[in-house]
Amino acid sequence: MEEDVVGQHARVVTFEADDAAIDALVSEINSAEGPPEGVPAKRITVLADRGAGQVVVSTRYESEEDMQKAAAVFEAMSPPEDSNIRRVSVDSFEVLLERDAQ
Repeated sequence: MEEDVVGQHARVVTFEADDAAIDALVSEINSAEGPPEGVPAKRITVLADRGAGQVVVSTRYESEEDMQKAAAVFEAMSPPEDSNIRRVSVDSFEVLLERDAQ
């Protein structure tokens, strides 16, 4: 592991989405030069189970305060009207351990 992550926080959001919405989400994230303004994220991970129509987006923050700032920005966002994506859940976690396989 390259950096100490203990004490960081993660916001994990689960969506129901079809393949087109998943692809559009990934494309939008990839086309951005960084996180949205006001989101002090250090890392983003996007996981998909296309068969189940689910996508999970995890964003990582240095502190709980940073995560709360980002949450306010994300709560103000809405998915495009023509997309087939619906937020199912939002969870927050403290990062206790992260390590690479040996």
